Amino acid sequence: MPEPHEDKRPLAERIAAEIRKLIMSGEWEPGKKVPTNEKLREQFETSNVTIQRALKILKDEKFLQGQTGVGVFVRGERAQTIQPAHYIAPSEPDQAYRWLTEATKRQQRGKYRMLEVGEVVPPIEVARALRLEEASTAMLRSRIGFLDDQPAELVHSYYPIELARGTRLADRRLIPGGSPALLQEMGYPTRSQDDAVAARPATTEEYEALEIPRDVPVLEIFRIVYSDDEKPIEVSVLTKPAHRFKMGYHIEL
Repeated sequence: MPEPHEDKRPLAERIAAEIRKLIMSGEWEPGKKVPTNEKLREQFETSNVTIQRALKILKDEKFLQGQTGVGVFVRGERAQTIQPAHYIAPSEPDQAYRWLTEATKRQQRGKYRMLEVGEVVPPIEVARALRLEEASTAMLRSRIGFLDDQPAELVHSYYPIELARGTRLADRRLIPGGSPALLQEMGYPTRSQDDAVAARPATTEEYEALEIPRDVPVLEIFRIVYSDDEKPIEVSVLTKPAHRFKMGYHIEL
């Protein structure tokens, strides 16, 4: 029999993980005052130095906020749940991209900033999803989405080159109504979407663009959008800071 897998992380990291879970689950609500070091020391049966190290990890990750002379408090916002189904349908005519209108419904200010638009040889996984031949190119549109001026997602979207070339998909400007509305106008309505979700450490690009604190991972959503006859018309790789977002799905049987 193999030996049980043992958690050999430093105790401060293990304590930080326990507290992080309480915050992400909502059991420790935003604004809650953290128990005193003495209480935490008793709870986790360790030294004051170890508790201080654990709290520093969580402060660095923006889960906790210290107030001089008052105490340590849970950050002021809950982890936000993402509902991918809210963004599948194209926007109504003359309406903004659904990601932006959904932000407004939540009383948030949403905006995008374009980073790059151009023809590229896509990553292998993207090429396979688009059913491209080896060394074929695709149109790439990269952007950052902000909510209340905080970076919320880094998005790399790829489109078949024969579909995108000479259209607004090849334009560096933002697309009114977003790509789903444009693709529908072009005769490629969205019919279905596949999402694969993973958690992993951030790349340097993601760390800098999303202002990732410390060693917080990112959520990666690999999304394939299909039109009629199950034709893939868009593949997006979205990354979001995992300390601020959760994935939510509603499934009816």
